[in-house]
Amino acid sequence: MSQISPFPIRTRHVQVKNGDLAIAAYLAEPVDKDSQAAGAAEVTASQVGTFPSVVVIQEIFGVNAHIREVTERFARAGYVAIAPAIYQRLAPGFEAGYTADAVKLGRQYKELTKREELLGDIQAAIDYLKALPSLKPGGVGCIGFCFGGHVAYLAATLPDVAATASFYGAGITTLCPGGGAPTISYTAEIKGTLYAFFGMQDASIPAEQVDAIATALQTHSIPHQIVCYPEADHGFFCDQRASYNAAAAQDAWVQVQALFQRTL
Repeated sequence: MSQISPFPIRTRHVQVKNGDLAIAAYLAEPVDKDSQAAGAAEVTASQVGTFPSVVVIQEIFGVNAHIREVTERFARAGYVAIAPAIYQRLAPGFEAGYTADAVKLGRQYKELTKREELLGDIQAAIDYLKALPSLKPGGVGCIGFCFGGHVAYLAATLPDVAATASFYGAGITTLCPGGGAPTISYTAEIKGTLYAFFGMQDASIPAEQVDAIATALQTHSIPHQIVCYPEADHGFFCDQRASYNAAAAQDAWVQVQALFQRTL
């Protein structure tokens, strides 16, 4: 799955402050080869203001090995990438695999999230990125998977988000974290370009919901692309899940890279 890239990377676990809350997050950064050879922890002068940034939003399974790997892939491609724990308020340190028990527990936590808290925590992660000296000025990218795909659609309304990739986010047309009008009702507030990726074998997102999302984006003149894979199921991007679809995942990765390269 990895894309060949000239950038070595460094990774670390960090804490993102949002008021009194400390949000655990996984940070992956590109470094130049001279810095790596010297073992330097600091940003070199040649890196200052160099790299665009991406926020990676987890599935219901926490910032697990898959989400960390995606975050690292972005760093290798030349982005400063951060994956905040969006369950920090509910289950600090939660990380799970893809068992039936993990699905049940992850869904329980999902049901307890709230839109305003999610947006506040993601904005805090964006603010953390913006304070890094290596960051290129300009908009931030956002990508999310599963429940994170739903949250990414919400995060697209944040002023700093210039481009969003939402992967198989169920419930966008029918509900919103914490209650109230469904997430699709916020479409007019999206600030940048949004790509949405769906597997048409995904029983959790019927075709009519995909059509409704496309219609809402078109109605509100949001630059967008809806990408549907006829043979793919929910979770097709994750190579640790039984539903992994290599062809769909590889095509989606190419399209996400093109989106971010063009907009960030």
